[in-house]
Amino acid sequence: MTTYNDLSDTSRVWVYQADRNFTEKEEQEINQQISIFVVEWAAHGAALKAYGRVYHNRFVALFVDQSQASASGCSIDSSVKLIRMLEEKYKVDFFDRMSVTYIDEENQIKSFKIKDVNACLETGAINLETKVFNNLVDTKAKFESEWMQSLKDTWLATKIKVS
Repeated sequence: MTTYNDLSDTSRVWVYQADRNFTEKEEQEINQQISIFVVEWAAHGAALKAYGRVYHNRFVALFVDQSQASASGCSIDSSVKLIRMLEEKYKVDFFDRMSVTYIDEENQIKSFKIKDVNACLETGAINLETKVFNNLVDTKAKFESEWMQSLKDTWLATKIKVS
């Protein structure tokens, strides 16, 4: 079984953000299902060097080390089927692209709608240094260095109205 440390920095990553935190029991169950999936995950019959798990009780991240075999359209489709199955089973939405998730000052994971960024700044719920999650990272190296960024360093900063 592949571990996170076995993956190269150029490994491909897909990050799926749930619209709520998972319970401890749900997270354990989801991690078990992901483990089974990544062991069986293949592209055109070739086993993929893959890893996945839940992060921060909210995100599912799937990794494929493409130095061995690349994920194909069919294998990517099978991973989306897994995510859709998890959505249905746990009554969550992994495909809401209008929601931003962040870590608040009490180290809690919270979300707001993109359109509400200025209102959240005005109320003090977030500030320019608030760590937000960039789920568009596409490699393990970027996952490690760019997945969590200060709001001011993200694309979302262009939506901020300076008063």
